[in-house]
Amino acid sequence: MALVVLDAGLINVALPSLARSLGVAPAQIIMAVSCYQAALVVGLLPSAHVAERFGERRVFIAGLLLFTAASVGCAFAVNLPMLLIARVLQGLGGGAIMALGVALLRSALGTDRLGMAIGWNALTVAVCGAAAPFCGAAIVAIAPWPWLFMIKLPLAAVSLFAAMALPVDKHQASHIDLASLFLHACTCCAFMVAAQIGADHGWVAISIAALAIVSATMMFLRGRHAKQPVWPIDLLAVRPLRISVAASICCFTAQSAGLIALPFYLQLNLGSGPLGAGTILSLWPLTVAATSVVAGRLSERFGSPMVCVMGAIVLGSGLLLSTLHTSNMFAQMAAGAALCGLGFGLFQVPNNRTLFLTAPAYRSAAAGGLQGTARVVGQTVGAMLIGWLFTTASTPKAPILGFAIGSLFAFAAAAISSLALVERAEPKFRKLRNVMAQTIGGE
Repeated sequence: MALVVLDAGLINVALPSLARSLGVAPAQIIMAVSCYQAALVVGLLPSAHVAERFGERRVFIAGLLLFTAASVGCAFAVNLPMLLIARVLQGLGGGAIMALGVALLRSALGTDRLGMAIGWNALTVAVCGAAAPFCGAAIVAIAPWPWLFMIKLPLAAVSLFAAMALPVDKHQASHIDLASLFLHACTCCAFMVAAQIGADHGWVAISIAALAIVSATMMFLRGRHAKQPVWPIDLLAVRPLRISVAASICCFTAQSAGLIALPFYLQLNLGSGPLGAGTILSLWPLTVAATSVVAGRLSERFGSPMVCVMGAIVLGSGLLLSTLHTSNMFAQMAAGAALCGLGFGLFQVPNNRTLFLTAPAYRSAAAGGLQGTARVVGQTVGAMLIGWLFTTASTPKAPILGFAIGSLFAFAAAAISSLALVERAEPKFRKLRNVMAQTIGGE
């Protein structure tokens, strides 16, 4: 997981250097990020589906090998098309790693220690997310850009060696639904293309979105009666898992909107330099890292729904604090970033724990694909919202509106998570009602 998270952070900070070296415009080099994201979305659920046929460990190692080989391909790319092809392959490999990582943790450790394992996983993601931009900036400052990809090869070798020690799992599915895999890829790609060109080519985007809806409908109809569908419709029928997925999408939307709006606000509105903005921005993942391990213990004591509600409210409060105007704005923004990280750390671990423990063990891979898809969908929606705000509102107002919209999504995540609290309380209310009815009847 560290390998995948470091890769995303390293390349993002080096995009200007990549554009200069390859002789392309900044708008073109951003395709190196969007192609990776698209491939990641396409690869998550199919990786889980294929793993149910061939085994989680085998597909996980295959994804790791593909990701590593594609990293070498990126390093040796001499033009933009070669880089984009390698980034697509990287995204497909990263999809397998993200979809199956926690499922393999469950196989290795069992359900009793899964909550703590998810906490350590979140800690890894947060620390690597905080370190990646600084590492990327340092590498570009002293070496050519291909070293952004080559520097990870020792970590990839260690990851491959460690993956060999993962437990061999029993696969259940009898066949791979190739038609559903094709429809899934068509649906995801069409929606992402429509979103990318929507602002400039309205009617074309609407037509492509309509095609995506048609393919999604066909996908849903195929999966209704399948035992282990590519889109895990069977898992979404389970109410606690459905609540976790919906809350996760809202929370990742809030996080993405806040993380994108924050550097713009610090540098454009407050006049901060890149170093100052980076320092305040790093408080977010660092507080996520500090909270993640504790969140698992809190969920065991107070219940996952309660901790999820608390975390989402704290995240929304941190984003809302960032919209206020005070005499010391830098201290306020630092406090807001720290609160956001604290809230997200409290939410993420117990929510993922509920999602994975609610799914049956033989569907752990599908649950992992669903969790990864919820994450990427939320991040994409948050990024699109901020992009839309910058095209419709003035530059100073756009980040503030982004914080406000992000807080609404965070509070929506709290409201959705509270539905699980109501569900847990229902049996107690029914028991109390029955006792009262018996008491009244006896009198």
